[in-house]
Amino acid sequence: MARFDFSAGDVFDVAAQGGGADGLFQLGLMYCSGRDVEVNLVEAHKWFNLAALRGNEDAKAYRLELSREMSKKEIAAAQKSAREWLKLH
Repeated sequence: MARFDFSAGDVFDVAAQGGGADGLFQLGLMYCSGRDVEVNLVEAHKWFNLAALRGNEDAKAYRLELSREMSKKEIAAAQKSAREWLKLH
């Protein structure tokens, strides 16, 4: 399996440009693991949700796993943030 290493700047650039599924998935990984950013499960869920919407199958599994650790309020905040991002991109 190929491994791709993205810097935080690279990944944020991808997201800013409308984001492909893999770039959005990488953002989710960054936020759930704390790589180059502080751990933020709401942000991680948001990015996994967006990646899943764009067809990344792994993002669906990660989003489900995260949702088991989050409150309903946190999940709602992540979904709202994802909808807002979609309006802009």
